[in-house]
Amino acid sequence: MSQQAANGVPCRGKVLTLDNMNPNVRRVEYAVRGAIVQRAGQIEKELKEGVKKPFTEVIKANIGDAHAMGQKPISFLRQVLALCSYPELLEDNKFPEDAKHRARRILEACGGHSIGAYSASQGIECVRQDVARYIEKRDGGIPSNPDNIYLSTGASDAIVTMLKLLVCGEGRDRTGVMISIPQYPLYSAALADLGAVQISYYLDEDKCWSLDVAELKRAVDAARQHCNPRVLCIINPGNPTGQVQSRQCIEDVIRFAKEEHLFLMADEVYQDNVYAEGCKFHSFKKVLFEMGPAYSSTVEMASFHSTSKCYMGECGFRGGYMEVINMDPEVKAQLTKLVSVRLCPPVPGQALLDLVVNPPQPDEPSYNTFMKERTAVLAALAEKARLTEQIFNEVPGVTCNPVQGAMYTFPRIALPQKAIDKAKEEGQVPDMFYCMRLLEEEGICLVPGSGFGQREGTFHFRMTILPPTEKLKIVLQKISDFHVSKAAVE
Repeated sequence: MSQQAANGVPCRGKVLTLDNMNPNVRRVEYAVRGAIVQRAGQIEKELKEGVKKPFTEVIKANIGDAHAMGQKPISFLRQVLALCSYPELLEDNKFPEDAKHRARRILEACGGHSIGAYSASQGIECVRQDVARYIEKRDGGIPSNPDNIYLSTGASDAIVTMLKLLVCGEGRDRTGVMISIPQYPLYSAALADLGAVQISYYLDEDKCWSLDVAELKRAVDAARQHCNPRVLCIINPGNPTGQVQSRQCIEDVIRFAKEEHLFLMADEVYQDNVYAEGCKFHSFKKVLFEMGPAYSSTVEMASFHSTSKCYMGECGFRGGYMEVINMDPEVKAQLTKLVSVRLCPPVPGQALLDLVVNPPQPDEPSYNTFMKERTAVLAALAEKARLTEQIFNEVPGVTCNPVQGAMYTFPRIALPQKAIDKAKEEGQVPDMFYCMRLLEEEGICLVPGSGFGQREGTFHFRMTILPPTEKLKIVLQKISDFHVSKAAVE
């Protein structure tokens, strides 16, 4: 029976409760902004209120947010965005002429000459043309059609949109999606939300997180017993693992996708973040076309890029794109319909993307400053990647693969049985327990490896290499001291 309220109106409880809400949403987990990060926010508030801690600040090394970690914006990008946001500045002689020219071109492509207007659902046409030209140049002249380019709210939005198109079926016919373990939790979260089946394939930690086609074969064969594998997701350079795939590996993956009749999703948002000697970024599209028509005319693929990473680090603008290859024209029409439901990606993000794919040229006034800033950011990241690997490998009980690319390290940590037992007593996964202790005692916010997936019996954490070099040294020292102290093993 319903309870009576004071005024005689029956109380029937909430319409929406945990028990009757969408069960798929309840299954979603996103460790990058999970419990540890929430606790870090609380500790920051406590510090402001004067609560005494063993540290004076929380250093958030949990997320690849370059500007939050102190990276300065690239001048040219912000100059053009300022001009686009406030066109009156076009009369100001402080701005270089090439920045003004870019701003005018973007504004002319906007409704009412304002970035406050909606754009076409697929994105501003001249920006898509510039993206296509960028891809052609990057891939050595392999054609790119602007009609196959979809601008998006960061790469994440395009990835989820693509997965939406691919997921169907019930029971054993449900779509299976192959994702690497460790993986970026966007993928597992999106699959939970869409009710798809996650097919895990393991990267080889002993071989610098390399991808082995035999492991892909094992995973797909096992999955066929309970679902319909249709999609293979690859992150290159890797997140959270920082590896860069060889050209041979990419060829092997493309062959595998063709043989197993899988749709390829290539997440290439870290394509400018390659540091290790002998490593080079190869786009999946370039390799696909170099393999000849037997592959380039049949393998269906979507590749993704973003303004949030590389040297830009402009996460907040939510700019990105995907290029679709060999997509059925009728499905492509459905994709266009699906993106139109959300009207358009943020126009300032589209403007920013245009500058990333069409940066200042050698004969333009902004070129020297742009190249100097870009080179400095990437050189600093390369140095921090080297430093991180070196320092972690000097710590007993920590093993760290080379950070070949991207912005993260994913070290393996040896935990004594006492610490594992204590974690279980408190109902926590051991590496979560470790990271929470590290936060409470040292003020360092990391993400436990369990949030990304890892082989049974192994423990890791993901840490971004983005803090300024001097602060990164402090972070690495604090983690090292914590790991070897009794506090980590009680």
